[in-house]
Amino acid sequence: MLRRTEDDTAVDDALDLADAPTPAHSAGDVFHPVEDIPGAADTGILLLCDHASNALPPEYGSLGLPASELARHIGYDIGAAGVTRALAKRLGCPAVLSHFSRLLIDPNRGEDDPTLVMRLSDGAIVPGNRHVDTAEVDRRIARFHRPYHRAIEHEIDAALASGTIPALFSVHSFTPVWRGMPRPWHVGLLWDLDERFTRPLIEALEAPGDLIVGDNEPYDGALRNDCLYRHGTARGLPHVLIEIRQDLIADDAGQLAWAERLADLLPAVLARPELHEQTFYGSRTGLVVPISA
Repeated sequence: MLRRTEDDTAVDDALDLADAPTPAHSAGDVFHPVEDIPGAADTGILLLCDHASNALPPEYGSLGLPASELARHIGYDIGAAGVTRALAKRLGCPAVLSHFSRLLIDPNRGEDDPTLVMRLSDGAIVPGNRHVDTAEVDRRIARFHRPYHRAIEHEIDAALASGTIPALFSVHSFTPVWRGMPRPWHVGLLWDLDERFTRPLIEALEAPGDLIVGDNEPYDGALRNDCLYRHGTARGLPHVLIEIRQDLIADDAGQLAWAERLADLLPAVLARPELHEQTFYGSRTGLVVPISA
C-alpha cells in the first residue's frame, strides 16, 4: 500500500529540486554516477529518472561542447529530476536517478544499442564521442551505465524482500517543438505490451479535462533492452514511462505542480492489485530474455 508523507513547504521543495544544469566538477571531486533517494521499500512504487543530469566527470571535460549545448535537451531531460525528487518526497518512496549526461552514455539504452554513445545528437556533433572505440564504450558501461542499473536492481530486490512487488515509474521530459512541428501533448505515457500501469494512469490524467495525454506519444515505448524492458518487462513488473513536456516543468513551480498532480492521483492507481503482481507479457520487440547484471 502506498503511503503519503506529510506535505512540506514550497520553499523547502524548491531548494530540494536543484534542477538547474549541473556545474562542472573540480579535478579533486569524486564523481558519483548514481543518485539514490531513500524511501520505504514497501511503498509499492520505485521512481526512476534515466536522464536526470547533464554532469560529466572531470576527465571528460565538456565532451568538446559549449555549455549551451549541454544545457539543451540533448544533455539531459529538462525538469525531470526536479519532478522525481519532489514526487519521491511526497510519496515516501525510493528513487534512482542518473548523475551523468546522456551524451556520455545513455542509461536508457541497452549495452548493444548503436545509439548508446551518441556522436551526433539533434544536429550537434559531439567531439568527445566522435572517435570513441569499443574499449572506451566498455569503459563507460562499466563506470556509469552498469552502476545505474545495479542501483535499480538493488531497490527492486529490496522491495521484493519486503514482500512487495513494486511498480516502476520512469520520469522523462520532451521538447515542445521537434523539427519545426509543435507537439500538442502535455504529457505522454510510453509502454510496450504490459498496460497494467498505463491504462488507469491515462484515465486518471485525462479525468480533469485539462490535459492532452499521449498514448505512446511522442515516442513509442517498445525499445528492446531499454531501462524498462530490462527491469520491468524482463522481470514481469508493472511499469510505465511518463514524458512531460519540458515547457511545463522548466522551473521549480512547474516541477512542484506536476509532482503534486502525480502524488494526488498515483495512490488510487497503485491500489489496483494487478499492479503488485509479477506477470510476463512479452514485448513487441521480440522474445524477452532476462538481462544479467
